[in-house]
Amino acid sequence: MGCLLLMCQVTMAQRGGTQWAKDGYQYYRLQGGNIVELDIRDASKSTTIVTAAMLTPKGETALSPRRFSFSDDGNKVLLNTNTKRVWRYDTRGDYWVYDLQKKTLKKLGKGKPESSLMFAKFSPDGSKVAYVSEHNIYMEDLATGIIKPLTKDGTKKLINGTFDWAYEEEFDCRDGFRWSPDGRNIAYWQIDASKIRNYLMLNTTDSTYSFTVPVEYPVAGENPSSCKIGVVDVATAKTKWMNVPGDPIQHYIPRMEWAGNGNELILLQLNRPQNESRIFIANISNATAHVIYTEKDKAWVDVRDAEGWTWLDKGKKFVWLSEKDGWNHIYTVDRDGKQELITKGDYDVISIDQVDEADGVIYFTASPDNATQKYLYSVKITGGKATRVSPMDEPGTHSYEISPNGKIASHNFSNSYTLPASETVSLPDHKHLSGTVISVNPADKAKGPEFFKVKTVDGIEMDGWMVKPTNFDPNKKYPVVFFVYGEPASQTAPDRYGVGRNGEYVGSMANDGYIYMSLDNRGAPVPKGREWRKSIYKNIGLINIRDQAMAAKEILKWPFVDSSRVAVWGWSGGGSSTLNLMFQYPEIYKTGIAVAAVGWQLSYDNIYQERYMGVPTDAAGREPFIKGSPVTYAKNLRGNLLYIHGTGDDNVHYKNAEMLINELVKYNKQFQLMSYPNRTHGIFEGPGTSLHLRTLYTQYLKEHCPPGGR
Repeated sequence: MGCLLLMCQVTMAQRGGTQWAKDGYQYYRLQGGNIVELDIRDASKSTTIVTAAMLTPKGETALSPRRFSFSDDGNKVLLNTNTKRVWRYDTRGDYWVYDLQKKTLKKLGKGKPESSLMFAKFSPDGSKVAYVSEHNIYMEDLATGIIKPLTKDGTKKLINGTFDWAYEEEFDCRDGFRWSPDGRNIAYWQIDASKIRNYLMLNTTDSTYSFTVPVEYPVAGENPSSCKIGVVDVATAKTKWMNVPGDPIQHYIPRMEWAGNGNELILLQLNRPQNESRIFIANISNATAHVIYTEKDKAWVDVRDAEGWTWLDKGKKFVWLSEKDGWNHIYTVDRDGKQELITKGDYDVISIDQVDEADGVIYFTASPDNATQKYLYSVKITGGKATRVSPMDEPGTHSYEISPNGKIASHNFSNSYTLPASETVSLPDHKHLSGTVISVNPADKAKGPEFFKVKTVDGIEMDGWMVKPTNFDPNKKYPVVFFVYGEPASQTAPDRYGVGRNGEYVGSMANDGYIYMSLDNRGAPVPKGREWRKSIYKNIGLINIRDQAMAAKEILKWPFVDSSRVAVWGWSGGGSSTLNLMFQYPEIYKTGIAVAAVGWQLSYDNIYQERYMGVPTDAAGREPFIKGSPVTYAKNLRGNLLYIHGTGDDNVHYKNAEMLINELVKYNKQFQLMSYPNRTHGIFEGPGTSLHLRTLYTQYLKEHCPPGGR
């Protein structure tokens, strides 16, 4: 569930981020097989750096790079081609180096299997490239072509330089090694999954005889993989292991970087329950590590992205996000652990966008007054009152990619009734430089979803949106379809373009006469403070379900809502919420469509489920998991249920479907089941799959929750 709706560092613009030149004004893109340099201030300025002809091996067709990166001196470019998926992303492939001075093109990893190289990176001086292949780290000298193994013990279960399934899925960890700034060493993760049992998925479609597909998958209550940090000397290929205090099995290390120099690492360690985090600085000379910062929470401590280790004052302190005072705020932390609060007030910092030390400013995203929206703010590095940078006449969702010099930004904007638009702006004045001139017409608001607030009987105020039927008649009653997620991984009610659309419905719900809506319950990751987000601790399947149901009760009082035609649907965590709503509040929800749901929380992976529900090591620890699981309440089904799951789901295993089926059969509860053979969590593989699912969804909804006003 963690990644369907939601990374250690992923190199080479793995998720499409801009690759900036050092001046912060120029950037690079792939265009028509060429690599071009563009000027963000002037879209008409374009220089081709590498042509498709240059990327054509002798006697072959031109390469089709998926991504690329330049060496620090700009003389070489590293190209990633022929990529293959590793669970979620295409992080395995081939790599080539083009030398712009020598005008040579060379493939890396000679003798390695095709598409087996991962996370290739230039050394700081550009003379070498390091990469992972088949769970070992290698270094290749670009002048001689000599490939040196830096680790040799890697196996499918002893993983060097990358991660196992659980780390990847729930901590967004993929790239697992880092060159030192001086190029002498490489720091890397080693994950020992040898004691993690394999979940055996059964593939019955791709050969005459069925076969199993093993995934090392630690379910809630099972010990995690062991994790440690090594530093390998690239000259001798000898690894020194860092002596990080704490049991390596009962702790996670989800973040690690060089600490601004070539002799120290900084790393984040989480305890098994994930309610205490400690930041260590490790000295690679003697392998010792000492704690400089500790944070605890009664629920869980969130893991931050690498943005937390932006160093200031020549490496004396770094920027950090914490919600320890009840709100998510920016702090600075020095090497002795001294902290200073930078943003102050009863509001959440959603993310840090840029730290401009030269001008003494931090740019961040927040929305103090409306949890459905996002705006850019700035604050002095020394602290003080934050200033809104996003225009006041553009209500909605803003995102920014700020250049390294802090002077220019690519600005993206939309709201529920305004098409997405992109422009280049100067900072801090937010002056339009190029791209689409953003214009918001308040009169268009009537064309988009209607945002509203509902206060439940428990005093909980929830944000939601609603799309009414096209020819809405307030004197008629209409069926309502609720879209839910409900867990801490995602919100469903943001004010951005496209919200209110149901991609699983064939046709137009509004034209057919449905009211479509969604609300964010407590636990949703919205900027409403720590208490809002973490009240769901040990209560997934209970408090989020009650919030949704109590909100629905208030909505059913509206004169144009037909309480006899109420449907709910969701995918993944939303599928779990759909099941729980159908089972726990059958008097409200008459029809449900649940996709890829966790039916039994004790069957899901330990990192995600234990973070939010505790560690189930005994009966008391297991109790919240059982109380929050749909299987526990399946006997209460009264309405119409369509359950959909892929048998090849490596995330939410098909076992969840079969446990649910058994419980429904036990109590003679009739329902409809659609199993998609060998499809994964997204259920999109194979010809016709997506259309089939959408058609099934639409026909079931129309049959059991008929559209139109009455």
